[in-house]
Amino acid sequence: MASESNDLHGMVPDSNDTVLLLIDVINHLDFPGNEELLPIAEEIGKRIAKLKEAAHKAGIPVVYVNDNFGRWTSDFHNVIEYVINENKPGKPLAQLLQPGPDDYFVLKPKHSAFYCTPLDILLNHLDAETIILAGFAGNICVLFTANDAYMRNLKLIVPSDCIGSNTVEENNICLEQMQKLLKADIRPSDEIIKEINQMPKNEKTEAQRAQKPKKVMKK
Repeated sequence: MASESNDLHGMVPDSNDTVLLLIDVINHLDFPGNEELLPIAEEIGKRIAKLKEAAHKAGIPVVYVNDNFGRWTSDFHNVIEYVINENKPGKPLAQLLQPGPDDYFVLKPKHSAFYCTPLDILLNHLDAETIILAGFAGNICVLFTANDAYMRNLKLIVPSDCIGSNTVEENNICLEQMQKLLKADIRPSDEIIKEINQMPKNEKTEAQRAQKPKKVMKK
């Protein structure tokens, strides 16, 4: 069995209060019950692309956290090729949201992004306080990741129009849960982007980071 790597596949910035996590946006979308999701996935992807562009301009790290679809010998680039070259239903979404040279990526073995040791390492290194979540499926991987982030005392932003689930009803329920139980900000992406555009870049010194109390898991 291949050992888990702690490599974040790129030069990680010294610090940043905010991180954008893109959950399973490179997605084949080839599964039972996808009838409601497929027609709207690309539109969701376009809003995610705008969110990602705003994050880049603000200096916010963008991290792709992706399923490997059972292809345990694959790296992330192989997953992208699998979705695009085999003409899976998620091909347009994958083409729209392919990672750029300044993006980071990890493959997750289970639903929550926090099953990835490299992600915890990255967030600790950045001393992140806020994570923005976008992607699929809202009621599974995004929700599980949001729950784990909340347990780590991280502030949550989940733009309501940047996640998708198999059905609109399931999506609305999970958004309500994240807002009510996890204190997530679920305003639509245009409002979040306006705030990102006004954000000053926040680069802490090593001394400032060392003085900050360590985060603790909620009981």
